[in-house]
Amino acid sequence: MSIGPRARGFFEVVQGYIERAAELTRLPSHIKDILAQPKNELIVNFPVRMDDGSLRVFKGYRIQHNNIMGPYKGGVRYHHQVSLDELKGLATQMTWKCALLGIPFGGAKGGIKFNPREHSVDELRRITRRFTHALGNNIGPAHDIPAPDVGTNAQTMVWMMDTYINTGSTYEKNDQRAVVTGKTINAGGSEGREQATGQGVVYCIKEWAREARLDLEGSTAIVQGFGNVGSNTALLLAKLGVSTIATGDHTGYLRNEEGFNAHKLQEYVRTHGSIEGYPRGEQITREEFFETKADLFIPAALENQVGASEAIKLDVRLIAEGANGPINPEGEAVLADRGIPVIPDILANSGGVTVSYYEWVQNRNSEHWDAEEVQRKLLHMMRRAYQRTMFYAAEKKVNPRVAAYALALESLATSYDERGIFP
Repeated sequence: MSIGPRARGFFEVVQGYIERAAELTRLPSHIKDILAQPKNELIVNFPVRMDDGSLRVFKGYRIQHNNIMGPYKGGVRYHHQVSLDELKGLATQMTWKCALLGIPFGGAKGGIKFNPREHSVDELRRITRRFTHALGNNIGPAHDIPAPDVGTNAQTMVWMMDTYINTGSTYEKNDQRAVVTGKTINAGGSEGREQATGQGVVYCIKEWAREARLDLEGSTAIVQGFGNVGSNTALLLAKLGVSTIATGDHTGYLRNEEGFNAHKLQEYVRTHGSIEGYPRGEQITREEFFETKADLFIPAALENQVGASEAIKLDVRLIAEGANGPINPEGEAVLADRGIPVIPDILANSGGVTVSYYEWVQNRNSEHWDAEEVQRKLLHMMRRAYQRTMFYAAEKKVNPRVAAYALALESLATSYDERGIFP
């Protein structure tokens, strides 16, 4: 799959949204200056022994943007395009996402610049453990809490947790499980965490469909990216009667006018690592994917995938951003001119960090909630955030993205106003 347009750095794009929200909320200049850059930018270089006995040095990052609302929180990404600029933008988004949802976390993001598909399970385990050790006390249950992201999963988080517990000096070992979220259930993970981001996307789509008076039964969707978020969104939409008729990932794109079996395609991707070779779909180009007519489009791959040229091709009624920053400002301007609504990333895909918060609370309190309780709490949080964002957008006559950023900014500004600046 060819990547989308990359006219501007992702951090610059995020800063542009913040500028617009700051003008709308009349944010004091000193608070804007504080939020303009991360508090901490950590870069670590560490050696790992490969299976053939050779040593390779890896570069890892942890960006801690802001913690005025609570401990830093954000995923760990394993990808060959990981960069400081990208992670600064993603960490900043996490600050806004938590503030919008009212979750007592700040924003962070981390990653290692390499392609995990080129390494064995043993090598991935050693890379993860050395990275965790290199981060040291820069992470912790009450300081900075990593989670899965692109290229990482529940097993990665379990390795991080185990390394942190076994290299720390604290005697409260069980409490240290909360150092990461997105773990397996057996290692202290939460029910519903794996599908939480996709579940949040679907909750937002259901709210929009109710307001738009669209019956989701019999509707169609196209999904870019069929990893954790894309596949679980497609699976949950299928239960509502929505057919995914086109999808794609880094290996290419497929279309099936009758609709893919989301469960079988998800299992295929888990086994083979991509959609490549899946027999129940017609191979199409990236351009043909964006030209596919559907009711819903869920971009759930990497950031900056939809520019002006892609936005012109889209023939959909709604876009719900499963990925972070999949639409660049030029693409968004075209979509606005065409009247295609967008549920922004910091709202649509916030189900993941919400259930991560629930997992953290369960770990800290030595509790385990059943799936029904997690889903009930998540639905309440997503519905409240959606309604607040759309009401604000209508009241201020701005698009939902600016409204979401403005609401988050107001919450952050209130915290700074109440607490002041130390000393």
